Amino acid sequence: MNPSSVNRSTTDFVVAVDALRSASNDVSQGQHCRERKSSAYLDERAKNFQANYEESVTKLNRYYKQVKRQILRFQSPTTGLFPRDLTEPQIISAHVRDSVYCAAAVWALAQAYKRIDDDRGRTHELAQSAVKCMRGILECWLHQAEKVEKFKQSQTPKNSLHSVFHMVTGESIFKDNEYEHLQIDCVALYLIFLVQMIQSGLQIIFTTDEVNFVQNLVFYVERAYRTPDFGMWERGSKYNNGSSELHASSIGMAKSALEAINGLNLFGNSGAHWSVVYIDIDAHYRNRTTFDSLLPRESASKNTDASLIPTILWPAFAIHEEQLVNRTIEKVLRRLKGSHGLKRFLRDGHGTVLEDKSRKYYRPSEIKTFDGIECEWPLFYIYLIIDSVYKSDSEKVAHYQKLLQPLLLTSEDGPLVPRYYYVPKDCMEQEKNAPGTQIRLPSNEGKIKVNNESRDNIFLWGQSVYIISQLLADGLLNITELDPIRRFLPAAERPRPNSRYSSFQSSPNDLVIQVVLIAESVRLQQLLATYGIQTQTPHQIEPIQIWPPIELAKAYEQLGVNNKLGLSGRPPRPFGGLGTAKIYRACGYTFICYPLLFEVSDFYLSQDMEFVIDDVKSDLQFLGKCWKLAGRPTFCMILREDNLRGLGARHIFDLLAAFKRGDCDGIKVRIGRLQEFISSACIEHLDFLDMDADVENIFRPFLEKDKGKQFRSFTDIPKITKIDLTEAWVHNLELHQKTPWELTQSFNQTDNIYFQAQILQELLNREGLYFRVDGDTVEEKLVKLNHLAGTRQNWSVVRFCSSLLHKLVDSLAPSITAILVRGKQLTISVWGREEEVIDKPVSPNDIKSILYTKCFPYDVIQAVLQQELIINIGTFITTNPELFNGILKIRIGWIVQAMKLELKYYDDKDFSINSLSPSMIKKLLYNVIKRKSDEGQYYSPERSMLWNRQLDGALNRVPPDFYERIWRILERTPSGIKVAGYHLPQQPTLSDMTQYELNFSLLVEQMLSKIIDPAYRQIIVELFVIVEAILSRNPELSFNKAVDLDKLVHEAFELFLKDRGEKQKHDDMTAFYNTLPNVRHGTTIYMVRAIMNHLLDGDLRGIKDFQCIVS
Repeated sequence: MNPSSVNRSTTDFVVAVDALRSASNDVSQGQHCRERKSSAYLDERAKNFQANYEESVTKLNRYYKQVKRQILRFQSPTTGLFPRDLTEPQIISAHVRDSVYCAAAVWALAQAYKRIDDDRGRTHELAQSAVKCMRGILECWLHQAEKVEKFKQSQTPKNSLHSVFHMVTGESIFKDNEYEHLQIDCVALYLIFLVQMIQSGLQIIFTTDEVNFVQNLVFYVERAYRTPDFGMWERGSKYNNGSSELHASSIGMAKSALEAINGLNLFGNSGAHWSVVYIDIDAHYRNRTTFDSLLPRESASKNTDASLIPTILWPAFAIHEEQLVNRTIEKVLRRLKGSHGLKRFLRDGHGTVLEDKSRKYYRPSEIKTFDGIECEWPLFYIYLIIDSVYKSDSEKVAHYQKLLQPLLLTSEDGPLVPRYYYVPKDCMEQEKNAPGTQIRLPSNEGKIKVNNESRDNIFLWGQSVYIISQLLADGLLNITELDPIRRFLPAAERPRPNSRYSSFQSSPNDLVIQVVLIAESVRLQQLLATYGIQTQTPHQIEPIQIWPPIELAKAYEQLGVNNKLGLSGRPPRPFGGLGTAKIYRACGYTFICYPLLFEVSDFYLSQDMEFVIDDVKSDLQFLGKCWKLAGRPTFCMILREDNLRGLGARHIFDLLAAFKRGDCDGIKVRIGRLQEFISSACIEHLDFLDMDADVENIFRPFLEKDKGKQFRSFTDIPKITKIDLTEAWVHNLELHQKTPWELTQSFNQTDNIYFQAQILQELLNREGLYFRVDGDTVEEKLVKLNHLAGTRQNWSVVRFCSSLLHKLVDSLAPSITAILVRGKQLTISVWGREEEVIDKPVSPNDIKSILYTKCFPYDVIQAVLQQELIINIGTFITTNPELFNGILKIRIGWIVQAMKLELKYYDDKDFSINSLSPSMIKKLLYNVIKRKSDEGQYYSPERSMLWNRQLDGALNRVPPDFYERIWRILERTPSGIKVAGYHLPQQPTLSDMTQYELNFSLLVEQMLSKIIDPAYRQIIVELFVIVEAILSRNPELSFNKAVDLDKLVHEAFELFLKDRGEKQKHDDMTAFYNTLPNVRHGTTIYMVRAIMNHLLDGDLRGIKDFQCIVS
């Protein structure tokens, strides 16, 4: 058979034939035998290909009919949306998520049809059906543009985009408060498939207005890391009581969407520069960090959730760290897998026969009734089939196909995927007693009757994903055709779409940070040169400009602006360390932005150069750890003459010396001229800026300063006048008795700045900020005194004046967010006073209100000191999160107490924590936290037992598995647990919660927060561990009454006094606190004896050898 007679229906076949012909032309005349063999082989291959081709066409046509009958016939002809529930009397509601998956199935089949030359127009038909759906969703959301604008300012449910629309009109069906619309994963899923379809060649976005709106959708999902939503199941917390929470699935989807859409041209290959989408790389980092820290947990109330499967696997591929992926998926399968699919989450009542569908929310403790009878969803087997195809694991594909096959329902148009399988009412008790032994029935997919009308009921989401899985399994669709942007690959292996815009890559092992040293003046530059430090001035790097971070934020405010839609563009938020490490080009200009820490601030932290230098090192550590963009990060360091005054100069020179060596605390750095770094830097083109804009008048770059006379040496710089820093506060009673005139006279007659600060406080309290003292207002006097004290490094007065002026540090809100996204809670108050719990991100104004209502009235200085601690904790938890292992609630007032204890025990001098410099405060805080986190044993030998217990209690650190231990105690204590007047009941606690959920841990912390003595808190923690150990070793024992831990401690203390021969009872427990636990007459023995007195009459055999290990 001649090869030319073969039916070459595909390009692949033509290429194969041409290649063989070309090869045959090079064969010599003596190789005719091999030619004949090659020809025979070609004939056989052509026959096989022809047979496979015809089989593929037949299969595709079968899938085409299935898609037409099972999906496309339900598409709205007006909006292009797909219905969510086909059992409605009037099918009017369409959900965005279901519609996106339907569009994805139709598009996937179109991708498969691209292989066929003669597709009879089906590729175009299918592709345009997908386009119509995606545009329909976009048009529905365009009508809610005002919500997007409001959501950028305040991420609340009432400002969220709706997720359900009318199929025909595209209008909203439910009001803001009638439905849980806030589902960030839904918007992110839309963006992911929008990118995939555009990259495959579809044109979905038509106008500039739509480009601007999509850019604002990016702003919408950027803050997912700090936005509690209702998640994929639209219920928020598992209690289904209307409360929202942070969901790992939503944050992971948002992270994937940001990665996918970064640098995308929405008009495709024919797009212009103004149709490119930008993301905030720092927002992406925060989403990534939050997502990683939540996994393998889904949320505070859900220890795991099936929604993590489509987040981690197809379609989002939100993470590529194999160990974390495997750990998360293994946990999902271990906890949720059943014989008929996966449960959505534990105690999920949706679809069960016990769920009261007439009520929107559940009653307290109601979720306990669904324990063990949750519906199982075959849908998640299908996701696992797709994942197995991506991993080329044919055994897993066959395994999940085998599990899925008997679960499918039959119909004339092909197999149907049931929404779920439920336990019938008469089998529920048996199923609860023996999980997996009872039959389950499918939901009512197939032919149903609605109002005496026969109708096909199809679970469109599941059916769409099923069709995609079978196209992949049958080899009709390639994984790269389903994922044109290669989300399934790690970032470094994905094709880079456009080198003009920044793109993601994996973290390089040998990252080098480029450091540019900028001197504010020629005078400073020449001075530094005498010490061998080469710098540049703003004039020397021209035409490149240096922009303050506020100017970069101003430039990005023009991104996505659309007056017709009422969209203002990017909110005016400052950029973080990743955003300022790029080099930017716009409107013919090239510029670099220096980090926020070099911005001149009126908050006093910038006056401590050692603190600033430590922040520089932290920023470099952060860049080295978190940089995931192509190109090297560029760090622009601004040097000012003020930095070289006083003791701070030494720290600057030490840092610059480390830069010259090329290593800064283990981070590789390279200093040099900015012009040399352009070629290797990460470059971002801000093409959205108007080319005709008057850049020179709109933006204000950092300019070189003319300082006049040159310094001949370092000694010419004016030094700080050294004064006696001994604190000299005056008793307030003396000031209360003076008149305003007398106070003014006293102010003028004293040089004691402590006394002056107290006088100004008295005048402020009586007369207000605008009362005049010698021509200046009280406010102006405080500002001047604050500056003077800062120049003299008198930190007590600096903090005192700053607090009276109600100062707030700029980066406080991001620091609080950094703490919260690590799964911690934060409390603000003075130790011993009522605490304000912060469990979700708050605005700067709200933070200020909390600080100056909870701290200021009781301790003026702590209103600003606690700001320092929050900033430092935010830094530590970002760079060294392991320091906070075992600490769930970070109580700032208690940490201040721990630091005071550390000072008291370690330093003989009697001075206040308030007099320490910010850098010393940071070191002290680090030492307090690190010493405890490093120690593997229960107590530190260098400290007394009292000191150890006080420190542990003040830090609120608990041993591993502590909260699970309390759960096990609660199971054996029908009347609950009492601590410090707080009663933790057994019910509804055990009914509402599960052992490993975060909400239970927080409930335990709420109980422990009622204790006011750190050492006593630690004794209670030890007692809990002992109680659990006794109960676990003796399953026959339990508490018949509520276990009162305060009573147990006091009985143990009385036994302790008795053994010491003290007949007189007293309340001073210092000696008890200072006793080792695991010794012959240690605290453990006395607490065990007290416990056993409550459990039974007499001693328990073997208890004498019991040892308590708390850490």
